[in-house]
Amino acid sequence: MRLRTELGEPCQWRDYKAVNLNGEWVGAYFRDNERLVDKVNQQTLEVPVFTLGDGHDGIWNILKKISNRVEILDWYHLMENLEKVGGSQQRLDRVKELLWKGQVKEANRKFEDWEHERVDRFKGYVEKHQHRIVNYEYYQAEEIPIGSGQVESTVGRGARVKLSGAQWKEENVPQVLRHRCACLNGVFTTLRLDE
Repeated sequence: MRLRTELGEPCQWRDYKAVNLNGEWVGAYFRDNERLVDKVNQQTLEVPVFTLGDGHDGIWNILKKISNRVEILDWYHLMENLEKVGGSQQRLDRVKELLWKGQVKEANRKFEDWEHERVDRFKGYVEKHQHRIVNYEYYQAEEIPIGSGQVESTVGRGARVKLSGAQWKEENVPQVLRHRCACLNGVFTTLRLDE
């Protein structure tokens, strides 16, 4: 969200955290990660809970507090990082095929003969998240989401909080998010500010 600043100062963009539980419940919180986790853990959830995220540690630090979870590294972020390696398209295609099946060690072996900073960065990324790199082919066949796009676009759907030219006072952001989530959740009653 773009925060309102003093006249003449550049605007500030700040992230909020959102969760979408299979489209059945949506929540979004600004600088209140504990409340997000508490609300998720209060929901009646199927076990296990499949959690998706990109490679950002902040996301995984939040997700690790959710009970009975399976962590999945977002397929599209993984591929975005693979594309940054560059080089032979044939090699990249083979690595992609291996990662699609969750074969992390085999994928990294495809880079054994190539020393480069971009390769080292990608291999480090993959090694760091190897326990989150699943058999995406199987998960997709089972209709388990493999990308975090659904949650990334959740709060921005329809009546958006990221309107052209809009700026929000920082103290109003939680209320704006609560109202947006109430709309997405089909709750049209009056919201108490302390909820």
